Amino acid sequence: MTQSTASAVSSSTPRSINPVTLYAFGALGGILFGYDLGVIAGILVVISKTWQLSGLDKGVVTAALSVGAVLGAGLAARLTGRIGRRRTIMVAGGVVILGTLACALAPGFGSLVAFRTVLGLGVGLSSATVPTYLSELAPARIRGAMGSLNQIFIVSGILIAFLVDYWLQPHGQWRWMFAGALLPAVVLVAGLAFLPETPRWLVNLGREDEARAVLAATHPADEIEAELASIREVIRLDTGQTAYRVRELLAPWVRPMLFVALLLAIGQQFSGVNAINAYFPTMLVALGLTANTALLSAVVLGVTKLAFTAWVVFVVDRWGRKPLLLIGNVVMVVTLALAGWVVTHVHDKGTLGVLTVVLLVLYLAGYELGWGAVVWVMMAEVFPLKARGAGMGVASVVLWAATGVITAVYPIMSDGNHLGVGGSMYVFAGVNVVLLVLTTWLVPETKGRSLEQIEIGLRH
Repeated sequence: MTQSTASAVSSSTPRSINPVTLYAFGALGGILFGYDLGVIAGILVVISKTWQLSGLDKGVVTAALSVGAVLGAGLAARLTGRIGRRRTIMVAGGVVILGTLACALAPGFGSLVAFRTVLGLGVGLSSATVPTYLSELAPARIRGAMGSLNQIFIVSGILIAFLVDYWLQPHGQWRWMFAGALLPAVVLVAGLAFLPETPRWLVNLGREDEARAVLAATHPADEIEAELASIREVIRLDTGQTAYRVRELLAPWVRPMLFVALLLAIGQQFSGVNAINAYFPTMLVALGLTANTALLSAVVLGVTKLAFTAWVVFVVDRWGRKPLLLIGNVVMVVTLALAGWVVTHVHDKGTLGVLTVVLLVLYLAGYELGWGAVVWVMMAEVFPLKARGAGMGVASVVLWAATGVITAVYPIMSDGNHLGVGGSMYVFAGVNVVLLVLTTWLVPETKGRSLEQIEIGLRH
């Protein structure tokens, strides 16, 4: 181990840390994820008039974040093993700060697309690393709740973005909408400078004293040695191997869990969630609502997302992961099918607007109940220790690629020359039926088991 690596590891030893502070700062990266996903909804309402954007233009500027995030998530697989989970999140925060400033100062459409791609690089790094950081810090009995904390911060970021959009839209201040991401990014970088690395990464480098100190800050005293023993056992099983590269995720005993993670990643996005997150106000304006009413409706949507995500924290470790995924799927199928019918059959604009808002808010309640929080929890749980960084990187790359496809294609598929809003809702309802079947058949339950127990079970 080099002197710089040893110094980095030693500096991560906590002296006295409140676990609540530890998890809160660890999950703050979710704010960046959520804010930058959500803020474009209001920005599109403003710049569409100024720059005369076509449906294709809207898709390009929205999907640019996903393009950068694909690159960032791929880079995370390498960085998390080399410099650690904590420092990777700090790098992500720094990239978001630079990307946000560039977007806020963009002189035109082309430069905005380029700078939003840079912003996505930081968001992708964060989204691939924060769930791993939290899952490796949390005791097994509350790991689901702590993983869900990341989703709470994501939907909090979306809600904050919708509020900022609502306040600034009447003044046309889209540059200040972008700038709102600076505060959480600065707090994240500053806070993580004082927080520890995960015990699993430390033990993997032979720094058990530091790992024991981190476990003392997050686990009951009588669990520390047993947890260390489990981590040692997993590392013993990997004796003689170096950290997994992406191709080694295809090893026969790892492959089934890679498939589950990819199913969850693709399903989360093809369920249609970010078509609604990014285009909800634009969609409502197209259905006849005013811009101000549409953005206020988006705030209601954000509050609903936050409330149901918070509730999941209290039930995910009691109900289990799989039941929540299935319940969420049923809610999403029903509400999307009804939304498609309303848009295609109701012609009174007032009634149409109210029913569409209600049904899509209920859809997002179902999403947050299941696929919102649970997907990130499970993707961080199912991979073995040495494959976790690479696995989360690959899963996040696929998730962001799916996000990019949906956000780029939706403005085109939902316009009057193609499927329209109603037809698009029917398509997403059909996708969720497929997800319901695949989840029932293929996705395992992971609640109540340590990460090492899950891994050892996979090996046998």
